[in-house]
Amino acid sequence: MMSASELKASQLEMAAYLRDPEKASAPRGVEERRLKIYRDLIYSNIEGFISGGFPVLRSLYNAEQWGELVRMFMEGHRCKSPYFLEISQEFINFLMSEHTSRDCDPPFLAELAHYEWVELALDVAEDEVPPPQTIEDLEEAKLCLSPLAWVLSYQYPVHQIGASYRPEMPEDPTFLVVYRDAGDKVGFIALNGATARLLELLRENEQLSVGDVLKTLAAELELSFESIRAFGIAQLRELLDKDVVQAAGSFG
Repeated sequence: MMSASELKASQLEMAAYLRDPEKASAPRGVEERRLKIYRDLIYSNIEGFISGGFPVLRSLYNAEQWGELVRMFMEGHRCKSPYFLEISQEFINFLMSEHTSRDCDPPFLAELAHYEWVELALDVAEDEVPPPQTIEDLEEAKLCLSPLAWVLSYQYPVHQIGASYRPEMPEDPTFLVVYRDAGDKVGFIALNGATARLLELLRENEQLSVGDVLKTLAAELELSFESIRAFGIAQLRELLDKDVVQAAGSFG
C-alpha cells in the first residue's frame, strides 16, 4: 500500500506525463494502452472546452496549428482552478501572460480571445436582470450600469473578426458594451468613445441624476450640456430598453 507521499509523487508523475508526454517519463507500472486512453481523454476534454468557448479564434487556425496551441497551454500553464468550466479563463490568462507568439498567430490573438471569453462569462454569470421599470423623466432619474454589462476597449475590431476579415494592424480604438438582457440573451453594442465614457460614469452611480452625469460628461468633452443633452438621453433610453443600464439600486 502506498504512503501519502508516494501517492502524491505518483499523481504528480502522471500529471507531468499527461501534460507533456514527449518530454516527461511515462509512469511506471501503467501499460501503454491505458496511458494512451488517458492522454487522448485529457487532450480531447480540454481541446473541446477551448474550441467551444472560442469558436471564432478556432476558425482562424488549421487543425495542426490549433492542436499545437492547445498543447502549449496544457504543457506550459499551471491552472489555479480545478474546475473544467474555468478552463476558458485559464486559457485567457495563458494567452495574455505566458504565450510566446508563433508566426501563425494573429496580432489580435489575446484581444479576440478575451472578447469571446466575456460572452461566455456573461452567459454563465449568476446575476439576474431585475424586472423593467417605467421611467418617465429620464433626465431626473438615477441610472447605473448593469453588472451584466461590461464596457470594453480594444485595439482591434474584435466583433468583426472572422475567417474572412483578419486585420494586420491596430485601427482606431474599438469600444463595445457586451451585456446579458432579461431574456438571458448575450449581445453587444459598438460604442463611440463618448458613450463608452458615459457608461463608465454610470458604473456604480447611486446619487447623480442622468442630467448631472451628462453635465459631467459635457465638461470632460469641453462641450455645452445642451449640445449633448438630447442625444445623451435618447441613447440612455435605448440602453435602458436593452437592460444595459437600470435604475440605481435595482441590482442587489
